[in-house]
Amino acid sequence: MDDLRVLDVRVDDIDKTGLERSILSGVRNGQSRLFAYVNVHAVNLARTDARFREIINRASVAYCDGEGVRVAARMLGRQLPPRTVLSYWVWDLCRIMEREGLSVYFLGAREPVVAKAAAVLRDRYPGLKIAGWHHGYFRKEGDESRNVVEEINRASPDVLFVGFGMPLQEYWIDENLGLLRAGVVLPSGSMIDYIAGEKRATPSWMANSGLEWLYRLLREPRRLWRRYLLGNPLFMLRVIARRIRFGRM
Repeated sequence: MDDLRVLDVRVDDIDKTGLERSILSGVRNGQSRLFAYVNVHAVNLARTDARFREIINRASVAYCDGEGVRVAARMLGRQLPPRTVLSYWVWDLCRIMEREGLSVYFLGAREPVVAKAAAVLRDRYPGLKIAGWHHGYFRKEGDESRNVVEEINRASPDVLFVGFGMPLQEYWIDENLGLLRAGVVLPSGSMIDYIAGEKRATPSWMANSGLEWLYRLLREPRRLWRRYLLGNPLFMLRVIARRIRFGRM
């Protein structure tokens, strides 16, 4: 698996099929592995947050989640496969886990939302082993966090989804990865909300045209205006500057 750097952030040259194979391999390996996703927001955060950048760069897998990252890679002389967005990919992934007899655990969102997400998946994939779930509104350190880790370990899932939002989810995973009995750990952002129907997926024509950011901005302008209206242009300016200065990544 080849990897490259977009503004010093690692992005692996791996497609959805490769990710699925790597997850199955990671589960069989028996050691907790982090599969991180990289989009424009992640690269912008990594620019000023060395800890976050280090977590992404030493993850077992760092896959492309954003069309902007693919555009930047092309500008800097490399080609990435189509992005893999967990909120869409989760359905295929759960189908594979059902087929392989693997168990999953969901950590994040509000209690009614994560419970609804688990129910939706149970109805859609009756053979999927849902080892458990827990809401994301707990202290990410101290006794509360340790209790959550112990609860997950009692369930011992093959795949653990953690959705607190970036970078909090990556921080928590990094601090607890060595303690968790889970084969593969996937930061999942708002995935649980999408499964539960609390958030609507981007229409396919917008997602396929690289306009998912616009749809999300229109849906949540107060929360996302800074990320997209300031973050996206800043990202592209940095890519252009890197191209002019070095002609490479």
